[in-house]
Amino acid sequence: MEVLRQWRQGVTYPHWAASANYGAGEPRFVFYPPLAWVLGALLGVVLPWTWTPLAFTLIALAAMGASFFHMAREWMPEDNAALAACLYVVNPYVLFVAYERAAYGELLAAAWMPLLVLFALREKPAMLELAVVIAGLWLTNAPAAVMGCYALAVIVAVAAISERRWVLIGRAAGATALGLGLAGFYLVPAIYEQRWVEIQRAVAQGMRIEDSFLFEHTGEAYHDQVLMTASWIAVALIAATALAAAISYRARMPRAIRMPMTVLAIVMTYLLSPFSDVVWRHSPELAFLQFPWRWLLMLSLVLAALTGLALRGDAVTRQDIFLRTAVVVVLAGMMSAIAWVYFWQPCDEEDNAGAQQATFRDGGFEGTDEYTAAPADNGAIQRELPQIRVLRSVGGDEADSSVAENPEWQTGNADLASSEVYIRRWDVERMSAAVRSDAGFAVLRLMDYPAWQVRVNGVRVDAKPRRSDGLMTIPILAGTSEIDVQYGTTRDVWLGRVLSLTAAVLWLGSAALRRRQRIS
Repeated sequence: MEVLRQWRQGVTYPHWAASANYGAGEPRFVFYPPLAWVLGALLGVVLPWTWTPLAFTLIALAAMGASFFHMAREWMPEDNAALAACLYVVNPYVLFVAYERAAYGELLAAAWMPLLVLFALREKPAMLELAVVIAGLWLTNAPAAVMGCYALAVIVAVAAISERRWVLIGRAAGATALGLGLAGFYLVPAIYEQRWVEIQRAVAQGMRIEDSFLFEHTGEAYHDQVLMTASWIAVALIAATALAAAISYRARMPRAIRMPMTVLAIVMTYLLSPFSDVVWRHSPELAFLQFPWRWLLMLSLVLAALTGLALRGDAVTRQDIFLRTAVVVVLAGMMSAIAWVYFWQPCDEEDNAGAQQATFRDGGFEGTDEYTAAPADNGAIQRELPQIRVLRSVGGDEADSSVAENPEWQTGNADLASSEVYIRRWDVERMSAAVRSDAGFAVLRLMDYPAWQVRVNGVRVDAKPRRSDGLMTIPILAGTSEIDVQYGTTRDVWLGRVLSLTAAVLWLGSAALRRRQRIS
């Protein structure tokens, strides 16, 4: 909804989410990868919002099945690949993500994972394809991208050592560098601008790795309930993966994928246990996964792949055909029953699409802690704030979040100066107004952030007082002040764009060279 509103205002690539913090906004789109919210906005153009979550989930699941089938055909017959793809789509963790967590970015990122394995391990050159997959992962979901890069390192190392295919290491390194470059327009600002927000609040108590190892208890009821569900799913997936691995080894299936998948499963099982705490603490960016059980997304892929390998070859007898048909029917029935009985749950009235639309149009939402501009307390931002008010003192109407978070703004409690405010424009990334008042401080319903460029009567204002709630505060003199605020393109954004453009040129040049070599 936010993206679609900004497209209609002429903003092609949004940075600021204006509906967060009850209209004060936050730089959510700087940090949240674009592919998921772009797809959601495109669906919102052609579908009612009540249909959009269903359509998004359907597209993600279909993409998962198609990409896994494309991968699996490299190492197994098509009927095995089709069955394994079905298992990947309807395994318990994917149902958990789709039905209970509604983690749409993670669900969409699952479509890239099989292609990551395919292009990392296939016999023929695939560095350019792998680079696109790595870029796609980072542009879809950051936690999934972190998992994907670590999983890539594991499977490539295992394949290179076990089969003496050292070229895989060079392919993975080159593809990773090129893929990160292609995603640079998102990654560079997302990395650099972390210093401008309270990013560490993403791993506060309850969101830390040590709070979510399997069957851990924190005392917070909802957290422990979700963790218990994820833990039992993990137990089921680990047991099924071990069985599939044992059968595939007895069947002497190809080592090219079997060995890397098995070792990856062992590594992921270790990462789900408290014994892996030292790894989580010292591995770059791994702690921002927040929940170790997110690795079940990759474990689901491993289970499906090993299951496909464990099945016998082409179905040539009636017994084979009957067995496979029975497996498909039983699997479909079990997963449908589990989805309906265990994962399906009614949506709370305040969370359904219609209610979200109403909230979006009428005051906005609570802010996201880790995207709060630093240093600020987003719990002190009041609701129902005017777009601009003029105060005699900087903190004349600040709220105390220790008493109540996000209370309604009370005019009687404000140290208001006499003023007249004329709003000329109030778009998401551009605001302008004329303020006639005594000397004081114009406080905007807008979180201050370094990317905002502020001018008063045509003169740039860089020194602005700070409030505990982080709202933009502009000193003004007595008389009429023309205030203009615009979201600017900062140096890190330009650097990211240049990096992506350079990587795209290198990718196209390499693709043209490879095509010429094939022709010759």
